[in-house]
Amino acid sequence: MSDRYIDFVNSSLGQRLVGALGLPSPVRLERWQAGRLRPIEGPLLIGGGALAEQVNRFAAKLTDTVFSYGPEPLVASPWIPGTGPKVKAVVFDASELLHTDQLKQLREFFQPLMRSLEHSAHVVILGRAPQTLSDPFAASAQRALEGFSRSLAKELRNGATLQLLYVDEGAEAQLEGALRFFLSPKSAYISGQVIRLNACGSQVADWTRPLAGRKALVTGAARGIGASIAETLARDGAEVILLDVPATKSDLDALAARLGANSIALDICAPDAPARLIEQLPEGVDIVVHNAGITRDKTLANMTPEFWDAVIAVNLNAPQVLTKALLDSGTLRDNGRVILLASISGIAGNRGQTNYAASKAGLIGLAQAWAPVLSERGISINAVAPGFIETQMTAHIPFALREAGRRMSSLGQGGQPQDVAEAVAWLSQPGSGAVTGQALRVCGQSVLGA
Repeated sequence: MSDRYIDFVNSSLGQRLVGALGLPSPVRLERWQAGRLRPIEGPLLIGGGALAEQVNRFAAKLTDTVFSYGPEPLVASPWIPGTGPKVKAVVFDASELLHTDQLKQLREFFQPLMRSLEHSAHVVILGRAPQTLSDPFAASAQRALEGFSRSLAKELRNGATLQLLYVDEGAEAQLEGALRFFLSPKSAYISGQVIRLNACGSQVADWTRPLAGRKALVTGAARGIGASIAETLARDGAEVILLDVPATKSDLDALAARLGANSIALDICAPDAPARLIEQLPEGVDIVVHNAGITRDKTLANMTPEFWDAVIAVNLNAPQVLTKALLDSGTLRDNGRVILLASISGIAGNRGQTNYAASKAGLIGLAQAWAPVLSERGISINAVAPGFIETQMTAHIPFALREAGRRMSSLGQGGQPQDVAEAVAWLSQPGSGAVTGQALRVCGQSVLGA
């Protein structure tokens, strides 16, 4: 659905008017386009400690132009405030800030950059997870990075984003995959997020087709976000299997024909759904994306048992039952990836959605609880929590609520199904086993929740 306000504020007349009235002025975000070869199109600036040196080793694979900034330049081309070019991507290694006095380096590094970022720039701060540090002062300093990064993300303009990546010892080899995502337009609608990278032995063999040789099952795939996920996984080389309810069979089959995929028409809440699904997957799968979901909104005072039961059954119980069946039968192979489509409603709550929010919070809890167990087989499980995404469902929201949903984020606009699909595709990669038991919000840094 078109956002007419963005169309207006990015016109010459609109720019003058919103400037005079002090209205929000969201920009059109740069998103990944077919045919693009490199994650970054523009200068990459690197600074900080030892992790920055590791990033510098593969930086030339990310972009053509690399600069360094700080007291000890990493490369021959130092960036000079006031005279250096505007930068498209920034990586700052803050993992060696282990005392309160050292935190001033955050201001010293980032302050000169604030007016030197290009449109839709992407910034990543690297640190070490506080819980892995034995020194309380060091843990305190690293935890301070979260407050700094979330706040700075809200100060960025022109579509820029910022993330904090905590990198465990032994997880350094997965930095390239994470930065290929978070420094590129694939993460256009993700900002202010904190993600932890764990050690992971798997690697992507071909960055042009990172999912080549992998089989992916996507539920709720006939249309909307599910269809976009299927398209993106296929783009990245996966063999995709589409699943949706029998009523959507014509749309499902049409999408399958376009993608060269297989389709399964199945009610995932049926008692025999696990057995029927396993029967349809004789060769097994590597990736399972639980996208199927419904809403039945009412305030709790008016909530019928039917509304409550239907939402819990589809959104929460079915992913639990189906995933367990796929695991127990060996249909989900070792080193597999499970992605659960949650929602920021499951994090922050939402009026009239006690059933929906409970189901989505339950999925986040499922990822957290199952992650340590599944890691023994090399399987990761994560939740993706979208915010306001422009779909047929949100198009039917009353105008005032729809506009509020769009503007109540740091990026000042709704996301696109592609934004959710790109996050799912990244978490599906072999190297993204470094991320497990976590919830990645695709919400433009919504003001709702943490």
